[in-house]
Amino acid sequence: MRQAVKIKNIDIGVGMPKICVPIVGRTKEEILSQALVLKKENPDIVEFRVDWFEDTSDFEAVISVLKELSEVLVEFPILFTYRTKKEGGEKEIKYEDYYKLNLMAAQSGYIDLIDVELFANGIEQLLKELKKEKVCIVVSNHDFTKTPKKEEMLDRLQKMDRLGADILKIAVMPQNKKDVLTLLEVTYEMKELYTKKPIITMSMEKNGVISRITGEIFGSDITFGSVLKASAPGQIHIGQLKEILNHIHQVNK
Repeated sequence: MRQAVKIKNIDIGVGMPKICVPIVGRTKEEILSQALVLKKENPDIVEFRVDWFEDTSDFEAVISVLKELSEVLVEFPILFTYRTKKEGGEKEIKYEDYYKLNLMAAQSGYIDLIDVELFANGIEQLLKELKKEKVCIVVSNHDFTKTPKKEEMLDRLQKMDRLGADILKIAVMPQNKKDVLTLLEVTYEMKELYTKKPIITMSMEKNGVISRITGEIFGSDITFGSVLKASAPGQIHIGQLKEILNHIHQVNK
């Protein structure tokens, strides 16, 4: 039996993959404007990529944005993500600030999910604190240069599981089509053999597009689409993504 994660009106881990769309504005005005546009597309989850925000060093400003976002997107689950530079984000951040910012976001009551990087310093202590809050924890790993070997990807996903993540996530960069097949194989084996928790996997850029649409077949429970601006290479516009996912779902009934 799968351990579905229920957040607001969606069940992650059962049925069709859920669609998450990122907000990547630089200013508070841009962020709220994007939120108004993308809510009309009715995504399942909205990701606030806070590393794009120009005032990330001002924690109170971040929380202020979160408060207004939660009011605009009241019916949508919000995923809070600070993607560090080494994992494809917009800017680097000191460990102490990463720790404090994530904890403040979780404690604010304005978010539903939070992304924590597997290789963040002191992740065990941060997860211990986050587990006290009412947020779903996504532990993630992103490799924008290559696709690690199958065994390494499985090991990373299993480590996320052991750390107590609610959702496990890995995104990799393919050098060729075989790398994409390796990622899909890892997805299938992880889901069938090693965990009952929801997982998110993706292979990026054009070679990896197929991994963003075949989650129902291989086992990835969330896929990332775009509305105004993509946050990673290979994201598909949400309208097209919905059509494709619905078609695959109908075929697999």
